[in-house]
Amino acid sequence: MAETVLNMIGITKVFAGVKALQNVELELKKGEVHALLGENGAGKSTLMKILIGMYQPDKGNIIYNGKEVQFKNIAEALNSGISMIHQEISLVQQMDVAENIWLGREKQFMSSAIIDIKKRYAKTVELLNELEIKIDPTKMVKDLSVAQMQLVELARAVSYNANIIIMDEPTSALTAREIELLYKIVRKLTKKGVTIIYISHKFDEILEICNKVTVLRDGKYIDTMGIENLSADKLVNLVVGRELNDMFVKYQTTFGEEVIRVENFTSAGEFYDVNFSVRAGEVLGFYGLMGAGRTEIMRAIFGIDEYTSGNIYVNGEKATIKTPNAAIKIGIGMLTEDRLRLGVIHSLSVIANTTISVFRRVCNRFGVFRKANELNVFQEESNTLSIKYSSPYELIGQLSGGNQQKVMIGRWLLIRPKVLILDEPTRGIDIGAKMEIYSVIDGLAKAGMAIILVSSELPEILAMSDQVRVVRDGKIVFECPGAEADQVTLVSHAFGV
Repeated sequence: MAETVLNMIGITKVFAGVKALQNVELELKKGEVHALLGENGAGKSTLMKILIGMYQPDKGNIIYNGKEVQFKNIAEALNSGISMIHQEISLVQQMDVAENIWLGREKQFMSSAIIDIKKRYAKTVELLNELEIKIDPTKMVKDLSVAQMQLVELARAVSYNANIIIMDEPTSALTAREIELLYKIVRKLTKKGVTIIYISHKFDEILEICNKVTVLRDGKYIDTMGIENLSADKLVNLVVGRELNDMFVKYQTTFGEEVIRVENFTSAGEFYDVNFSVRAGEVLGFYGLMGAGRTEIMRAIFGIDEYTSGNIYVNGEKATIKTPNAAIKIGIGMLTEDRLRLGVIHSLSVIANTTISVFRRVCNRFGVFRKANELNVFQEESNTLSIKYSSPYELIGQLSGGNQQKVMIGRWLLIRPKVLILDEPTRGIDIGAKMEIYSVIDGLAKAGMAIILVSSELPEILAMSDQVRVVRDGKIVFECPGAEADQVTLVSHAFGV
């Protein structure tokens, strides 16, 4: 029996009162490919970030090669033989391939305090040849394809001579031929005793390349099973697992006329031939896995990103949307998925974060800012949304995540949109705040607003959507009325089973 190289026991991590992980365990054997599986938000990334020292666990133990460890940072983990290929490309675009692979380890190529470029080049060629990766080490990363960048990331991870390599969605940008090369590299590494943690939403890959599967759900450990006992259908059931509780019963409304229609919407490399429409009072739910293309579709509709072809119609009229300002002018608002980075303005107060979208409205007819006007506008909106705060003038960071999210929604409601895109509106907030957000969405639909709800949370999609669309690989692959949707069907289409 293969020896145990890693044992994570009782790992618990809490963020702002929310348990991201609760008594999670993971045992790895030498030379195995071990899949880590679960929906978005199940806790996979958090667990891996704890393993490589990005986060520190609140409880639990990590036993690595028979000794208890707790890495303080990524460098410690790397030096101890644990490396990770991240889903997001982290290469330096203005450096060449060789520079990127050995970044931070230039000392091994030093000669009289000068980097021996020929020596580094030769070492890179040796590594790439061993992995059968055909990329010129002198080529600038910015000139590589995304797939080539992914292979360079893989080469860099292998270059550390790691005992454990974490692969997070390693085939997301690869062609079928490159995926076969990845499998070949993985098998070669495991024969040498390297252990692979393989994170993927593609069940066919897991069944093809992995020996074992550990399933996480809602931050909790569910089970570890040998691949020989599993099928795609059983993996779906393990991932979904829970009984769906009716956390919130949506008000059934009568729909009005079509408000927005998207036809043959395409952005080369991001999404393809997307078609849908939303009526007044209707909530259209978009479900899919991270990277499926949902957010990219919405960003293009809102004018953040460009699109290649297709048309958008608002109230029957063709719209030209090249900027967010153009979208706002014709009545489209968008709550972005990343509240902390792309929504909240941390240096401003609660009131300023809310009213910034209607600055002209709080000024008098001479364009002079009026504090009393601003307060009236804010109080009306905060009462409608039940925003809880100590003072309108406290920094927004003093509010809970749920109340910050309400402020972001309030900011958009002040422009009185016809269409409101909500991208992950309840991410990172507790169940009570979620219920309040659901009530807000329900109230907006009752008032006749067209809502597009993008969410990775199945209970949210099932509870709130009048119509459901599933996105995978940049395409709508399934659609049905919300009343006919069920967990297993949606997950199956999202995973491509």
